[in-house]
Amino acid sequence: MDRESAMFHDPENRILVWLHADPVRREALELAERLGLADWCLAAGFVRNLVWDRLHGYAYSTPLNDIDLVYFDPDDDSESRDRDLEGYLNSVSRLPWSVKNQARMHERNGDAPYRSTSDAMTYWVERETAVGVRLDGEGSMSLVSPLGLTSLLEGQVTYNPRCRNMAAFRERSRNKDWLSIWPRLVVAG
Repeated sequence: MDRESAMFHDPENRILVWLHADPVRREALELAERLGLADWCLAAGFVRNLVWDRLHGYAYSTPLNDIDLVYFDPDDDSESRDRDLEGYLNSVSRLPWSVKNQARMHERNGDAPYRSTSDAMTYWVERETAVGVRLDGEGSMSLVSPLGLTSLLEGQVTYNPRCRNMAAFRERSRNKDWLSIWPRLVVAG
């Protein structure tokens, strides 16, 4: 097996290759990196949808409803900061941004305070949504996947019991219309 084939068999490298090949996602990562936020990544559908597109053999990426920029900054967890960041990003790009500081999201979810972006992601509704990517100052991408990549790459939609909200899982599975967009997915509640 040559070096390139071996790289593609590694789950993380496989996803990173797909991300590198997507010019819209590269643009979004570069814009987000310029903000200089602490402990950030572009997560949820940003990575998940791309993987599901590739698993379905789609030649083009499914359009994103939004780009979830999540970060962790307990020193300024105001909603106004998120709105300011969103406003800036929307002023410099046509991409649909959603910015959320995970340092305050535990309050909305009724959880103990989160310790990091990765920790917050372990409480997200689906395991496959809890994956993100960040770009460092040298342009290198790395994944944030605290719940792993296996079920994502197997085309599953799996309830995360740590979220403690099965009703939200059922509602999201229905309202997101995932099975219409990616019909080979398997919902494993």
